Amino acid sequence: MTMLIAETGAKLAAADRVWITTALLHQEHPSRRDFSLDEIRERGKQEGLVEARVNTFYVHANQHCVANRQPNPGNHRMLFETARGRRRLYRDGDLAWAGRTGKSLPRREDIPAKYHYLLDWYQAWRRKGFSGSSTPPSKTMDPLLALRGSGRDLWKDEHADDYVRRLREGWE
Repeated sequence: MTMLIAETGAKLAAADRVWITTALLHQEHPSRRDFSLDEIRERGKQEGLVEARVNTFYVHANQHCVANRQPNPGNHRMLFETARGRRRLYRDGDLAWAGRTGKSLPRREDIPAKYHYLLDWYQAWRRKGFSGSSTPPSKTMDPLLALRGSGRDLWKDEHADDYVRRLREGWE
């Protein structure tokens, strides 16, 4: 759904409004990993990007623009769900559902000129890991990948076969 921007008379898609709002939050709070859906909606209201009577902005922030949620029906990859009710901008390397083939950022010509600087800022931001880390985001944000190596001390004091044999003692 599009929204008419009063100052320019241009139409601005809901997905683009959600991306702009989340980018503004990231830029204003560079040490924050993510933002709640309420924070995103409130910042969007401050910017005049949230509709008064419908819930389109919220639905896009919650579902249609979220790369790691099943497409339903929106298929954009503009946001990434870091935890229930929390979002950040999508980055290269983030996991996404197979059907998420839509855009990951607005086209410059589709947004007001006053937000063009956000597209330039995003190009550098999306290649950085959180807090300047060079680790790809998918390695730092995915909870399953974060478990890698967590069991390396299980057999620290014995051979793996001896460990399994000991676990199976008393089995019939």
